[in-house]
Amino acid sequence: MEPLSIEFYERDPLEVARDLLGKILMRRIGNTVLKGKIVETEAYYGENDPASRAYKGKKKFNELMFKNCGRTFIYMVHGNWLLNIVAHPRNSVGAVLIRAIEPLEGIEIMIKNRSVKDIYSLTNGPGKLTKALAITNKLNGVDVTDNGSEIQILQTKFEDFKIESSHRIGVKKDLPIKLRFYIAGNRFVSRR
Repeated sequence: MEPLSIEFYERDPLEVARDLLGKILMRRIGNTVLKGKIVETEAYYGENDPASRAYKGKKKFNELMFKNCGRTFIYMVHGNWLLNIVAHPRNSVGAVLIRAIEPLEGIEIMIKNRSVKDIYSLTNGPGKLTKALAITNKLNGVDVTDNGSEIQILQTKFEDFKIESSHRIGVKKDLPIKLRFYIAGNRFVSRR
């Protein structure tokens, strides 16, 4: 499986968030590989999006959202690292939060990293999946389109599933459109 190209991310964050569902998030730690199917995402925009990290304009902590697509944008909320992928049309701003994955490979290591036994609560939230995959801000700015990266998002064969949407979770102010997407019926989604 090859990583998705940079062109995949150079689109509206809403489209990228929907199209990331079913793709494989891969984390390489030395010779160890951890993989999970992306089952839940949220799209974020720039200065006109009250829930976005870019809402108050370009700052040092959010400058990646304004830069090259296909890079990780990792920040902390409530003691948890959150993994976003920068995605936006040229000369725009945006990112997609990876909210949940379905564990596929390296599950024993994910369980050890999280100290939980219930597989369905292992990666069913943005902070849970970063802990399970040992993702911290040390990986901020990683190019997920590069074959040699420690984090990649891989293309998969077509899979037919129903996509559901809702407003984003845990935001005080939201845009009127639904920007959270998830695979209907998947048990690894954080909330239904």
